[in-house]
Amino acid sequence: MILEMKVPSPGESITEVEIATWLVEDGDYVEKDQAIAEVDSDKATLELPAEASGIITLKAEEGDAVEVGAVVCLIDTEAEKPAGKAQAEEKKKEDTPKTEAPKAPVADTKTYATGSASPAAKKILAEKNIPSNSISGTGKDGRITKNDAVNAVPSMGTPTGGSRGTSRKKMSMLRRKVAERLVEVKNTTAMLTTFNEVNMAPIFALRSEYKETFKAKHGVGLGFMSFFTLAVVRALKMYPAVNSMMDGKEMLSYDFCDISIAVSGPKGLMVPVIRNAENLSFRGVESEVKRLALRARDGQITVDEMTGGTFTITNGGVFGSMLSTPIINPPQSGILGMHNIVERPMAVNGEVVILPIMYVALSYDHRIIDGKESVGFLVAVKEALENPTELLMNNDITKALEL
Repeated sequence: MILEMKVPSPGESITEVEIATWLVEDGDYVEKDQAIAEVDSDKATLELPAEASGIITLKAEEGDAVEVGAVVCLIDTEAEKPAGKAQAEEKKKEDTPKTEAPKAPVADTKTYATGSASPAAKKILAEKNIPSNSISGTGKDGRITKNDAVNAVPSMGTPTGGSRGTSRKKMSMLRRKVAERLVEVKNTTAMLTTFNEVNMAPIFALRSEYKETFKAKHGVGLGFMSFFTLAVVRALKMYPAVNSMMDGKEMLSYDFCDISIAVSGPKGLMVPVIRNAENLSFRGVESEVKRLALRARDGQITVDEMTGGTFTITNGGVFGSMLSTPIINPPQSGILGMHNIVERPMAVNGEVVILPIMYVALSYDHRIIDGKESVGFLVAVKEALENPTELLMNNDITKALEL
């Protein structure tokens, strides 16, 4: 029986995917549920599992864009499993038609090699310090004539003898879609960015004292993301316009906080969503961040896990970024950018003190978020991060960390 494998729908509104990588070769024996391909949609990269065991025949090539429901391969379910890899390879060699190697053409000794120059041309090129292979000759068979050498113009750059090769690689469907969305945001929103700085010393002190106990109790680390997520949730409740988005001529606001977190995966930037973050504790946020980050790293993240989100947090600091203007994740209206933490001299009560400082940035859509709300939101985040015991833990650290 020949089974036709069709492209399943990766999610709502997705009508086309791209074959990113075939994980098997044409004629291979595959097992049921074995991953046979990676397919890119405009939202995620997903694995395509074999629907049955048998010999596979590929019907699409890497880089092909195929519609959802189209046949991408055939599986002969009645084919017997090869006894061993060696036998399979031997059979493949036997099945390969033998063809006689083409004979090399006889060289024409009267034909000049491309880039060859006449004696007079060589002398002129040498005086100009121009390599003969850098210009095209107009003589017979591409021979460089004296006139070619006279008219040759030296390169404005300094000859180095180094490699000047180029390479070209097709962008994945996901990367192309990200590029389109980023340009769309810049062109269709009134995006502005406001900045502030955060004294991270209080969070450093809390993590230093409780991180080992927290990890032993819950199996996850007490990172910065839980503090920032809960600080954002608090600020969104104070400034609900930031937790809104444009919907035609209306402003759609949410009474819940679905926080998108930007993580780096093998296929590029992924933005999975922490659902109802307002109901999560420090342990809950850290556990969910770890789960989503691992799924993104292993290429297991689903479209549903990246769909939605009312606000985004991105951390360029893990790569060393000091300051940036993050681009809004549409159709959301705000995104918070975290950056690296650097010890900087700060004026405290009239004295210079060295403190661990992080610059934070809020990019927002000015069409629905006013300057007062955007600045107030970022100040609220700053206040919560600089006074986490009172504003995020209700002055009960043990209870907040569930220790």
